[in-house]
Amino acid sequence: MDCKYIILVGDGMADYPVAELNGKTPLQAARTPHIDGLLAVGRVGLVRTIPDGMEPGSDVANMSLLGYDPLRYHTGRAPIEAASMGVQLHSEEVAFRCNLVTLERDREGVLRMLDYSAGHITTAEAHELVGALQQAVEGSPLRLYPGVSYRHLLVWANGREDFRTTPPHDISGKPAEPHQEVYRREEVLFSFMEKAGAILADHPVNRRRIAAGRRPANAVWLWGQGRTPSMPTLKERYGLTGAMISAVDLLKGLGVYAGLEPIFVPGATGYLDTNYAGKVAAALQALEIGDLVYVHIEAPDEAGHEGSLEKKVEAIEAFDANVVGPILAQIGRFDKVRLLIETDHPTPISIRTHATDPVPFLLVEAFKGSEAASAPAETFCEALAKASGWNVGSGFELFDYFIKGC
Repeated sequence: MDCKYIILVGDGMADYPVAELNGKTPLQAARTPHIDGLLAVGRVGLVRTIPDGMEPGSDVANMSLLGYDPLRYHTGRAPIEAASMGVQLHSEEVAFRCNLVTLERDREGVLRMLDYSAGHITTAEAHELVGALQQAVEGSPLRLYPGVSYRHLLVWANGREDFRTTPPHDISGKPAEPHQEVYRREEVLFSFMEKAGAILADHPVNRRRIAAGRRPANAVWLWGQGRTPSMPTLKERYGLTGAMISAVDLLKGLGVYAGLEPIFVPGATGYLDTNYAGKVAAALQALEIGDLVYVHIEAPDEAGHEGSLEKKVEAIEAFDANVVGPILAQIGRFDKVRLLIETDHPTPISIRTHATDPVPFLLVEAFKGSEAASAPAETFCEALAKASGWNVGSGFELFDYFIKGC
């Protein structure tokens, strides 16, 4: 195809007004000169990425933004991540996301979800822990696979998926035991979680982390279960080839199902310390040979889950400075470009989890490489998108408009 399609997603950038920012949202308060400079040549609107009745997860939202109706294609988060990890699920197998987390009893003896990411444990440390946890699945119908940082995968042969689990980031700082009851009814899962906790309790990795003042990965948490989905590729639907650039297995897995090449970028962490330059270089290289590139930045979402206003503003500014800016500087090498800047869902710092509200997007339909305004009078944000009056009913409708308009 002659046209090149660039989709840049800042996960969880959208938010609610914050008192500490004088009623502004983090997106309004952040310095985003590159995105704002596109307002003169682009169109702003609101898009609903979460269908009614579905959980506002990044799996649902990004599936929608990538052009697929979640009500039709979504079967669970974990099987999407399995595809990224090269784990092929049989029809009778159910995949679960397996987080390494930090649980802690408070002064009243209440067990709380202290940290859904175990202090953003490093991948190297996590792989050492997951290696030790293999003994917890021996002789059972479970298989455990290491992923990135705190994000791992558990597969249950002849398992069930028809029960409700809770994402650990939804209960940050809250009592954990009420949400563990569901596992007590599934003996094989509860047995694994208990064995895992015992193994992790005194593991050398956790002893070193505690000694260094970091949170230990002292428990596992299972959620996001499902079976393999069946999705047509973007090549089959639109004749598109391309690449997925992300640090997290969820997005890479969506890319696999969509027929996009998941690009491994060294140093991509899914946090503030990610390799932004490596992601940009990979995206531009992918566009040389493919039609579409989907660049996903996880850090704003992580900051929202932490409830950190400072980190969220920092993450949004890094998205603008380290991703949007460098890509805009190189767009001129392509003859015809359509650009879409989005967020998948709000992750408000006030609630520290995802929300279902519509989110802003910015579409540049025919970017020439030198059209951005040097001193924009407005800021790309939720309020501006709402005031535009352009409301798109779903992410997949927006994707269809984006692709077919070229």
